[in-house]
Amino acid sequence: MSELHPIIAITGSSGAGTTSVTRTFSNMFRREGINAAIVEGDSFHRYDRKAMRAALAEADKDRHSNFSHFGHEANLFEELERLFADYAAAGRGRRRRYLHDAAEAEPYGQEPGTFTEWEDVPPSDLLYYEGLHGAVVHGDVDVARHPDLLIGVVPVINLEWIQKLHRDRSSRGYSTEAVMDTILRRMHDYVHYICPQFSRTHVNIQRVPTVDTSNPFIARAIPSADESFVVIRFRDPKGIDFRYLMSMLHDSFMSRANTIVVPGGKMELAIEVIFTPFVWRILERKQKAQARQAHLERVA
Repeated sequence: MSELHPIIAITGSSGAGTTSVTRTFSNMFRREGINAAIVEGDSFHRYDRKAMRAALAEADKDRHSNFSHFGHEANLFEELERLFADYAAAGRGRRRRYLHDAAEAEPYGQEPGTFTEWEDVPPSDLLYYEGLHGAVVHGDVDVARHPDLLIGVVPVINLEWIQKLHRDRSSRGYSTEAVMDTILRRMHDYVHYICPQFSRTHVNIQRVPTVDTSNPFIARAIPSADESFVVIRFRDPKGIDFRYLMSMLHDSFMSRANTIVVPGGKMELAIEVIFTPFVWRILERKQKAQARQAHLERVA
């Protein structure tokens, strides 16, 4: 954590909805005039698309059926923690982009499924990470200790699978069987690398459908926002004005002393209402720390 160089991290599995949360934060940053350096978790995968296919084939040949994008073997955990540590210490670090499709790859003159070159993080007000491993801990690597605000996005599992199925079939052309194989391959790493992160986050956002999702593999549509509730849990509820939140978020209620439940259609509003003050406080601490630093430099 760093007063001078704050970090916000959004962590969640593939298909969890982290992109929607990031869209809301991007609107917040634009409205508040905040210059955020964006880091995509996919850019810290170890392999590009072609190399990952080869690594998967090799793992299958060795009967290593649990090799996946969720685990340490397929990711650069050390490099991710180094970025967070370097940014927290001095507001700098190294990042790159993973080019998912032709539209992203075209400006770089590269093929989809490849990485851009590593580059320096530009001067910024804060670092914003969105990906699979914003709170991962593995061996000596502890990414979770660095963010000033750490948010987990984790729908109930069947909803998460429905969202992944629809995304991968519609935008990536995968068959249902191929997506099922991916889910099964990732299950070991999901349990050991993804789930534990949500006990380290400051806030968890979980979407719960109110329609039948018993068999996610035959669902014809993703449950809509109005067919869902959003459960928002604060690790430390001290200082959270729940009365104010419930007054701003009509039809919301508290299910536990640290948990508010919001109608799904108000999820974006809830994120704005809850996290805008968090961001203000982070930047206020940054400004005070800068003023103290400037004063010490003048005195010296």
